[in-house]
Amino acid sequence: MLPAVVEEKLSCLPVQPGVYIFKDKKGAVLYVGKAKSLRSRVRSYFQPGVSDTRSFIPLLLETIGDLDTVVVQTEKEAAILENSLIKEHHPRYNVKLRDDKEYLSLRLPALGTSGGDAWPRLYLVRRPTTDGARYFGPYHSATAARRTLHLINKHFQLRTCSDAELARRKRPCLQYQIKRCPAPCVYDVDRGWYAEQVDAVAKFLEGRHRELSRELDAKMKDAARATAFELAAVYRDQLAALEKVREEQRVVAVDDVDRDVIGLYRDGDLVEVAVLFVRAGKLADVTTFSLRGVEIPDEEVVSAFLAQRYGDHGAEGEVVPVPDEIVVPELPEAESGIREWLAERAGHAVTIVRPERGRRHKLLEMAVENAKHSFDEKRRAKDDVDVRLGRIQERLRLPTLPRRIECTDISHLGGGDTVGSVVAFTDGEPDKKRYRTYHVRGVGGPAPAASEVVSGDDPPSRAHAGDDYAAMYEVLSRRFRRGVAARAGEGAGEEGPEWDLPDLFVVDGGRGQLGVALAAARDLGLHDLPIVGLAKEKENVLGETLVDRVYLPGQKNPVPVRGPLVILARARDEAHRFANKGREKKGKERRMRSQLDDVKGLGPTAKKALLRQIGSLAAIREATDEDLLAVPGVRPQHVRALRRVFPRSGSGSPEPEPEAG
Repeated sequence: MLPAVVEEKLSCLPVQPGVYIFKDKKGAVLYVGKAKSLRSRVRSYFQPGVSDTRSFIPLLLETIGDLDTVVVQTEKEAAILENSLIKEHHPRYNVKLRDDKEYLSLRLPALGTSGGDAWPRLYLVRRPTTDGARYFGPYHSATAARRTLHLINKHFQLRTCSDAELARRKRPCLQYQIKRCPAPCVYDVDRGWYAEQVDAVAKFLEGRHRELSRELDAKMKDAARATAFELAAVYRDQLAALEKVREEQRVVAVDDVDRDVIGLYRDGDLVEVAVLFVRAGKLADVTTFSLRGVEIPDEEVVSAFLAQRYGDHGAEGEVVPVPDEIVVPELPEAESGIREWLAERAGHAVTIVRPERGRRHKLLEMAVENAKHSFDEKRRAKDDVDVRLGRIQERLRLPTLPRRIECTDISHLGGGDTVGSVVAFTDGEPDKKRYRTYHVRGVGGPAPAASEVVSGDDPPSRAHAGDDYAAMYEVLSRRFRRGVAARAGEGAGEEGPEWDLPDLFVVDGGRGQLGVALAAARDLGLHDLPIVGLAKEKENVLGETLVDRVYLPGQKNPVPVRGPLVILARARDEAHRFANKGREKKGKERRMRSQLDDVKGLGPTAKKALLRQIGSLAAIREATDEDLLAVPGVRPQHVRALRRVFPRSGSGSPEPEPEAG
């Protein structure tokens, strides 16, 4: 039974194009869609007796509480508005394409007469600009861009060093020794020959392979006739590399149109999308996307994919290049509006087609096959992970499958800059959004008794061990306290779902560290959290090598790390790396710290102005109040704070400020 407000709005829907918004009974947005005719499209969701098997429909009928519509003039405006509303509201049932990689291009500067421009080099850039250089790309994966750059650097002799290195180098580098660079930084290189190399690279990247192949073949023969056999060998190798590239590229079309071919494979609410990038008649690359919880039909998946992929994309709003033609398995709703919108963004005409036969249909079948293959691969990988996690659960006698594992480690430098890390692995892979670094404040915890340290695990000196144990107790107490708050439902603020406790917690160390972790958990009432200790490989007093081993609470003999337990060792190594990184960062901040940082209320701009105008910390100490107030940004309250940190010579300790009131 639909709410009365929805029934009333359904009866008076307009026939114009627009956007419709389904909301739940609390007003939260469930779904945003576009339509050529709002009346026919929206009412189709609720017509009785329609053979609509989408699981989205019964869920919608159960949860809908209100309906809003926005009328626009054209289908193009509807497509643009739908995309904006999805980004704003993040509806539950809309497809969310998560792929925020930045697209790389190759930059080849224009040939000049001096400095670096006299010897152009090819290198990667993120954002092309109108600076007179030639740009090639963007490439659809960083791997493809770097592979192309490596291929060119290997076979075409352009320099690879920066302009600064070119200017200051006195001896040729290794690239010259392996005959990949003529070393214009040191030797007198023929500019004409270097310009030929630049031109050859440009033709290679533009796809003018046949023309380049003919030129290289002619130059090779000319060099051989002139008995310049080393130069002929260079052209021969370039020609061989070019022929290999031409063989590897599969010709899949008879025209030179750039097109993206989108294939879908669905299994329930799981959808795999594969995109074939066909450039100048050749298959250039393939990429896949995994979509979960997809309750909408395929044509709406295609519509959402097109809007999100070719619209503003990534953290900084990169725009994905739009090809001349997009081949899709289903034509989306308001296809003409999407086509106009994409053409406006691309600056050229864009065609969206759903072929029924011919070469394009074969391409579409290939894309669907790639999507199915990717889905099967990921499903097998997930099944393999489940098997490995099941073996860990069995070996360590855990109550649940350890899908999320967290591991902690402590890092310090001579007892200072102590930092603790907690890293997370989800389904055997790093889950970096859950990584945490803790600066140890020095609040000690109970160090374990000597009896808690396993025989054969030689602990460090007692004082050092106490410090490490106290640091671990503090870090784990802070981590577990957040987990307890999240479990109790108090996490509306900081203690949200990202602080949920894991299925297994691993501490880096043996029985002693395990005892500290158990004490920290026990003191917070966590008696059901599985905790183990992971000791590193070592030699005992008999010279026998003890492999990595896992210590379990209440069990004397450790479990050797073999087979699936290697996941725990990976987590331990990652925790060690992350702790060291945090400690190095903390040490750098300490070394770079100035006494001015101790002045309460003094901002970075005022600090810079003080040093620029007064000159040094010693000069600040001797400066008069009038001198300090003359510095831009320094106020009387700053002067008082400065005098507390930098009392003038002979003035003694500054008098404390009177308390308010």
